[in-house]
Amino acid sequence: MPLFEIETNAHIIITWAASEQSAVQVVNEAYPTETPIRTTRRPRDTWVISKAALGIIGSADPCAIARDCLAKASGDKVQAIRLYMQHTGSDLEQSRKVIESNMVMGW
Repeated sequence: MPLFEIETNAHIIITWAASEQSAVQVVNEAYPTETPIRTTRRPRDTWVISKAALGIIGSADPCAIARDCLAKASGDKVQAIRLYMQHTGSDLEQSRKVIESNMVMGW
């Protein structure tokens, strides 16, 4: 089954679907108030997000810390960002990127 990338004004959704129309339907069901503005069939069945593109640089793996912060905050993004900042000493922007990227990965 092909992998599709569907962009709306607020989200980029990655989903497997039998066709482009089915992929758009997934978005319409999940986010009924958003209109897909771009739909792309990915050339492979894998999606990769560059940590450097998200501003995550260094040898430390921030995912375990970010996921722990998300768990402690019961998924509350703002609280998780605060916890991450306290735990790592990262600035607000770096912490936001790390927490949001981990939320996207399904912490």
